[in-house]
Amino acid sequence: MFGRSGWCLLVAGLVISGSAVIAGQAGSPGRVTPRVLYEPRSGEIRSGRIVPPFRVPLPPLRVVGFPQFVRAAGTIFSGTVTKIERRPATAGQSVETVAVTFRIENALRGATSGQDLTITQWIGLWSSGQRYRVGERVLLFLYPVSKLGLTSCVGGALGRFAVDRSGQVLLTAQQLSAFQKDPVLGGKSRARFGDFALAVRHAGEEE
Repeated sequence: MFGRSGWCLLVAGLVISGSAVIAGQAGSPGRVTPRVLYEPRSGEIRSGRIVPPFRVPLPPLRVVGFPQFVRAAGTIFSGTVTKIERRPATAGQSVETVAVTFRIENALRGATSGQDLTITQWIGLWSSGQRYRVGERVLLFLYPVSKLGLTSCVGGALGRFAVDRSGQVLLTAQQLSAFQKDPVLGGKSRARFGDFALAVRHAGEEE
């Protein structure tokens, strides 16, 4: 049997291996595969609770440049959180989820301005800190909805931007670093939604 140090070495090895695979994908100019950061399989549900598999969850997708980031998104919009509802696992939905409803202010892909849009995410993401609050204004880049009807932000924290009272989109230090080479967003700590619309259009032209 492994001692404590042995288990630590095993977990560290799995994390390094997973990171190496992601880095290898990131170094390739090929298409970025859209995915939810981590989504439990239905077989992992036992007696109403989630049983994690014997593996280390992969880190957030490493995105190469803004064009690949945009390509991975199925829905892009800015809006205000109007409702949050926790939903238990059911026969039709095998995992516990959180449904978040937004009033869309500006839409670029997969949404319509003025509509109420509800997205569903796995409760594990909420528990890990990917939360929302009613009244919060955000700009989101979301993965296409999975077979379980779930979604999450592209690249984790990279795909979620805060929006201030004046409608300016705020970029974190991590986002500034990730998108520094983009001709529209590069070097900006805050930007108009129109700047993101322009950057998305440029990204589409590079496909």
